[in-house]
Amino acid sequence: MRRKAQRRHSHFYDRCAHWSFSRTSGAEPPIRWNRERWILAGTAFLIVVLSALVIPAWAGAMKKPDIIPLVHAVVPLTLPKLDPEAAKPLVAVEDWQTVQVQPGQTLSDIFQGQGLTLTDLQHVIDGAGGTKAFHQIKPGQEFQFLLGENKTLQGVRFDQDEASIATLRLDGAKPELTTQSRDVQRREHIAHGTIDSSLFGAASKAGMSNAMVLKLAEVFKFDIDFVQDLRVGDNFTVIYDDIYRDGAYAREGDIVAAEFVNQGKRYTAYRFKNSDGKYSYFSEEGRPLTGSFLRIPVDFTRISSQFSAGRMHPILGKMRAHKGVDYAAPTGTPIHAAGDGVIKFRGWMNGYGNFVVIQHNATISTAYGHMSRFANLRVGQRVTQGSTIGFVGMTGLATGPHLHYEFRVNNTQRDPQTVTLPKPEPLPAAQLAKFKSEAVKPQLARLNQVDSSVKLARAQSDTRSDD
Repeated sequence: MRRKAQRRHSHFYDRCAHWSFSRTSGAEPPIRWNRERWILAGTAFLIVVLSALVIPAWAGAMKKPDIIPLVHAVVPLTLPKLDPEAAKPLVAVEDWQTVQVQPGQTLSDIFQGQGLTLTDLQHVIDGAGGTKAFHQIKPGQEFQFLLGENKTLQGVRFDQDEASIATLRLDGAKPELTTQSRDVQRREHIAHGTIDSSLFGAASKAGMSNAMVLKLAEVFKFDIDFVQDLRVGDNFTVIYDDIYRDGAYAREGDIVAAEFVNQGKRYTAYRFKNSDGKYSYFSEEGRPLTGSFLRIPVDFTRISSQFSAGRMHPILGKMRAHKGVDYAAPTGTPIHAAGDGVIKFRGWMNGYGNFVVIQHNATISTAYGHMSRFANLRVGQRVTQGSTIGFVGMTGLATGPHLHYEFRVNNTQRDPQTVTLPKPEPLPAAQLAKFKSEAVKPQLARLNQVDSSVKLARAQSDTRSDD
């Protein structure tokens, strides 16, 4: 190895001749440890030492640790007596599938979406005993289905009404319907806003939803034109509620009381259940916030003939008075009662064809002619404003489908488009006293409190601005 290193690295040995392995004379001298030998010997010794240290440590690390047996101690414990109720086998949790009604869906769509048939639907309707929950479904309404093997229908849950949920079981010998009441709460809120750009913008800043804004506009629609009458600076205060069922939000509730200041004029509304059991809105003085009469009792396409003292009759071909207004509309369009009243006449009347007369009070009545057919009503029956009394047609002397509408005062026809409609009658004295004590007094105090707080905040704001 030394000779080979000398041959390959001769340049190194030329520079370091004093490290040479060559002997100084031809005679064989005794062995001497020169520098080179010391380096080689030291390197070899270092390798041996490192091997002696590393190899045992590596071998120890790779050695499996000795397993120390665990020692178990047995301690006697006194167990409590087993509750007989707890010893009963657990009842399997039933897997009810919840389906929410989507816009445009029908009951058959929902049942078929669960893999059920129309026969299953008929069994449910029969077993529910004619409940209205299956006749008028609405978007957002929920149904729960319990399905067994092979998609067999075992049960249905549905809201029987707002305060109760019904369960119909079909897995027994015969259908079994049970109901369970739900915790329904109305949580009230108070909102105040001032219009700076739009009603919706002001209401949104006050925390009201768009649906509640529409309800506010509906309440005051006979007093305020929300398209043309609103001005910057108009303000409102609304007390309304939300409906919660079993602690969860269900839907928007109703406006309880409201105050609207439009162009400096103050309007009020209070929700009150009147003598017929229905809720309506009344002003602070007890005046109903509804128009006493609908100006136009049908959704029409055009006015085909105005009220006039004389016109050429399109069929008779001679001049005669036209003591009503003709509203052209497609055949079958619903015709509504212009106001609350009693059916005075229902039948065929000469040139009017199918004809209905409603008596509203001692002096005012309304008449409706040329109907294609009547609604389900009879003479002497009481109707409410907006209820359907018939359908547009062209019976009698008519050249096309339309409604002939008359407004009569003391049996004299008046122009429905220009006649001054009477204001609705206020609440009777007994109901008015109840309305004042139950609706106006408590809610007016809350409205005034909000108004005082708003005025105080404005005053403080103006003071800071002056400073």
